[in-house]
Parts: sequence; C-alpha cells; structure tokens
Amino acid sequence: MDKLFTTLRQIWKTKSLRDKILFTLAMLVVFRFAAHVTIPGADVDKIRLIMEQASRGQGSSLAVLSLLTGGAMERFSIVLMGLTPYINASIIMQLLGVIVPSLENLKKEGEAGQKKINQYTRLLTVPLAFVQSYGMMMLINRFSPGGAIVDTSDPAVVLPMMLTVTAGTVFLMWIGELINEKGMGNGISILIFAGIVATVPRQIAAAFQAAELPVLLGLIIATLALTIFIVYVSEADRRVPVVYATRKSGAQQKSFLPMKINQAGMIPIIFAVSLVSMPSILAQFFSQARSETLQKIADFSLRYLNPGSPTLWYNIFYAGLIFAFTYFYVSIVFEPKKVAENIQKRGGFIPGYRPGAETEKFLDETSNRLCFWGGVFLALVAVVPLMFQSWISGGANAISLFISGAGMIIVVGVVLDIVRRINSQLVMHDYDKL
Repeated sequence: MDKLFTTLRQIWKTKSLRDKILFTLAMLVVFRFAAHVTIPGADVDKIRLIMEQASRGQGSSLAVLSLLTGGAMERFSIVLMGLTPYINASIIMQLLGVIVPSLENLKKEGEAGQKKINQYTRLLTVPLAFVQSYGMMMLINRFSPGGAIVDTSDPAVVLPMMLTVTAGTVFLMWIGELINEKGMGNGISILIFAGIVATVPRQIAAAFQAAELPVLLGLIIATLALTIFIVYVSEADRRVPVVYATRKSGAQQKSFLPMKINQAGMIPIIFAVSLVSMPSILAQFFSQARSETLQKIADFSLRYLNPGSPTLWYNIFYAGLIFAFTYFYVSIVFEPKKVAENIQKRGGFIPGYRPGAETEKFLDETSNRLCFWGGVFLALVAVVPLMFQSWISGGANAISLFISGAGMIIVVGVVLDIVRRINSQLVMHDYDKL
C-alpha cells in the first residue's frame, strides 16, 4: 500500500506525466458528456425500451454493438455509432494493405507511411459512418414495438440525423487523436475502454436485482478468476535467448528477445466484436426478402448466429473471427525478417541458429506457435463466459457477467498498457534528472 501511495505521489510530482493524465481524463469526461447528448427529435423512451429488450436477448445484435458505445446507443446520442466505423475502416485498410501494392509499400516506409495510412483510414471512416448511421436507424426501427422511431423515408428528417451521427464519430476520432498527441496515447482503445467501463455499474445493478446470493457469489468469483487469468496470460512471454559479441574484450553478452504469448493484445477482440453481429443484423433486412434463398439464409442467421442466444454455431463463428484476426494482425505487426536483420546488425545471434535466413525462419515458426496459443486464449476468454452466462441463467440469458469476456480483455489490455506507459514515463523522468 505504501508503494502505491509513493508511486501516486511520484506521478503527481512529474509535471509532464501529470498533465498527460489530466488531459486524458478531461477528454474522457467530454466523451461521456457527448454520450448523453441526445439527437434532437429522438424518442428516448422508446429507444430505452428497445435496448432493454436487447439486453434480454430480443434484438441483442444491438446489445453487442452497444458494447463499443458505452450506452450512447441507448440514449440515441450524437455519438450513436461510437468508433465502430473507424474500427471497420481500420479492418478494410489492413486488408487492402495485403492486396494493394501501393499500400503495402507505404507500410514499408516506416512512420511516414503509417501516418499516410492513418490519414486514409480517417477519410474512409466518414463515408462508412454516414452509410452505417442509416443502417443503424433502420435496424432500430425494426426492433421498435410501437412503430418507427426515425422516419427514414423522409430525407428532411433522416439526413440531418445521419450527418449528426457521422459528425459524432469524427468527433470521437478527433478526441482519440488528441489523446495520442497530448495524453497517454492509444486514444481509440482508451475511449472504447471508457465506454465498456461505463456500462459496468448498470450490469452490477441488474445482476443484484435478478440473481440470488449463490449466483451473485458465482458471478463475483468468475469475474475475479477471469481477470487474474487474463492478466497472467497477457503478461506471459517466451524469452528467446540472444548473444551479442562485444568488440573490446571479445566476451559475449547474453540477452533475450521477449515474445508475448498474446502478441495481438486486444485488437482481434475489438475487430471481432464489431463484426460478430453483422450476420444477424443483415438477416433482419433480408428476412422479408422475395427470394426464398435469402429468406433461408436470414432464418439460419437469426436462429444460429444471434448474439442474444449464443448457439454452438455462433460460438464457432465468434471464436473463428478472433482466431483469424489474431493471425492476421500478428502477421502485420511482427516482421521476422526485420527483427533478424536488427539482431545481425548489432552483432548478435540466437544460439543454435545462423544469423540471417535461419534466424528469420526460427522467429517466424516461434511467432506462429505463440500466435496459435494466443488465438486460443482470446477465443476461449470470449466464448466461455457466454456459455457460463447461459448456464447460470438457465438458458434465458437474463443474468450476465458484470463484464463480458471480450470487454474484460479490452479493459485489462488498456489498463496494462497505461501502467507500462506510466512506468516508462517515470523512468525517463528519473533518467533526465541524472
């Protein structure tokens, strides 16, 4: 406890770090304020009724999307879409980076190329947010028990709302960029983290109202166990030994290259959550289609790929998305050839492997093995709580964990990243004083 207070005092005395933390907190307050500003003309009572039904499994595609908005959807807020369009734009740009040679070349240009790709991602977010805002309003209308909430047939009504929602997404994107520049960094993930944490008190209150004492104890134990497990695996790594030869004495200096089991962090979960509800959402639009084939596909999606009643098919689809995104993201951020070249340039080698191609092959194989177990870890943490929730609710999904497995990975990932950034800032501050 004394160590904690000492660290907090040290953080407060470090002006640059204190300013970054206070700026980040101020931006989160702005975000939460925006999440409570309702779009003019919206019937908030009807929307709350829809979201209550979604939380009970009726129309729970909305509940899955609401995970990334922190309750903004329930209030029909100006940030209704949250950062979902930006996440989708990021997925599209990363996929295009593998297919389009010009984007692949930009990735090789280092920081300057990455800035250009980020600019393209932001530009792509705007039309995506505009189109998705219309789809979201259509979806909310379909779940409305008392008629349409938004008159999507009247351009004078729907266009201003679509522009407002698009502007809200761009506003959140801008806040994320400000946190990157003047705050603690990793702004987009911090905003998603804040949105998830904002829903926790409501989840706890709902659990206390609906559950008996043994079930509540089970929820608390399961949440704590899940948190400990996620932290343990997230911090675990495979230490690859590296030996460097010193020029002066000719002696060898031993070191290691840490390769985390969960190399992708929380990114695959964020991508998967933004896409996992798409089949059931599209099925809502095609359920009344004239084509019998489209009707059958829509019925299958609503029955077996519905987030509100996770079936075996849904869990396989969800886990498969996470697993695929894990491999995809790691293949982008970890470059064995570049790492092998850096080791060789510094006069180092991995014992038992020749510098160059052999070292690159070893690092690639090691990364693939770690990626497999990292994908398994993320998929299990996301899917197992859904099964546990269904079990304790007797299949009715009336009771949920205080925070979902996907949400827990995002929360833990962001917290660990913030702690690492704070520690590095403190170390730099102490170093500058020498």
